[in-house]
Amino acid sequence: MSLIPYALARPFLFGMDAEAAHDFTMDMLARGQRTPLQWAWCQQRVHDPVTLAGLQFPNRVGLAAGLDKNARCIDALAAMGFGFVEVGTVTPKPQPGNPKPRMFRLPARQALINRFGFNNDGLDAFVHNVQQARFRQQAQPPLLGLNIGKNAATPIEEATSDYLRCLDGVYAHADYVTVNISSPNTKNLRALQSDEALDALLAAIAARRAQLAQQQGRRVPVFIKIAPDLDTQQVAVIAELLQRHGMDGVIATNTTIARDAVQGLPHADEAGGLSGAPVYEASNRVIAQLRAALGAGFPIIGVGGILSAEDAVGKIRAGADVVQIYTGLIYQGPALVAQAARAIQAAGKN
Repeated sequence: MSLIPYALARPFLFGMDAEAAHDFTMDMLARGQRTPLQWAWCQQRVHDPVTLAGLQFPNRVGLAAGLDKNARCIDALAAMGFGFVEVGTVTPKPQPGNPKPRMFRLPARQALINRFGFNNDGLDAFVHNVQQARFRQQAQPPLLGLNIGKNAATPIEEATSDYLRCLDGVYAHADYVTVNISSPNTKNLRALQSDEALDALLAAIAARRAQLAQQQGRRVPVFIKIAPDLDTQQVAVIAELLQRHGMDGVIATNTTIARDAVQGLPHADEAGGLSGAPVYEASNRVIAQLRAALGAGFPIIGVGGILSAEDAVGKIRAGADVVQIYTGLIYQGPALVAQAARAIQAAGKN
């Protein structure tokens, strides 16, 4: 169990600029992992296994991509009790992302706005960091998802080459790979969710995955991460293409560009993706539509606005098989991981 209640650390962190607090926290986790300092945030993993896409998830609560973009803190995050940890988004080449400031808190709505723009150290550094992780030595380690994207400077019509390069690089090290086509902070990226563009991208990814599976002797599941800002017809098209190209699951959803729920609040008009409580209902709507279109057996990872154990259960009831948190971790701390996992476990027994 964690030795330091997050309630004591949060005022200090929230007194800092949002991105500075993020960087400070990640540096602390990177330095403290695999040392006695890890007892400051570690907690026992709830045992509630579920099998999806041929993988056994130790429990149904994971970390969403975006917190650990460079895969520096996998062991530290694994110690928080997650059933799966997703890191990235990584791009082929290093890139600084968008100009600062680019992360903003909206505490009145337990929300964040970010426009980082896939800032990361590039594929080579990312893979090196993944290789340094020791979490797989645990008795029941969490699964590791590696999230891939495209460089901002790569024209959208050449995006597929970036995804394939990243897939080649991460494939051997991932339990699953997530293809991020839904960040609002890389110009034109969400255009890849349109039917023709998505059809071509998924066909290329499926073909390359088949080659890699043959070469390496194992088939790594591929999930696609989509936006909450989709209408019913768009969701239906995506669902059909996921099945047509043999994708293994879908992550619903990324951040939203909508601002209805935060109008009038400080920073509400900042460009970027809104996460946290305001995206909860939109995410659940997309999850429910996906479940109706995909049927009972297709894996759905639900993410968006989980700030409590009850929110996590609501995501499952909307149609998700497992869930991910990010903004909730920032507002509630690591205790939310075990609370959500226990609540989902209990709901499954009722």
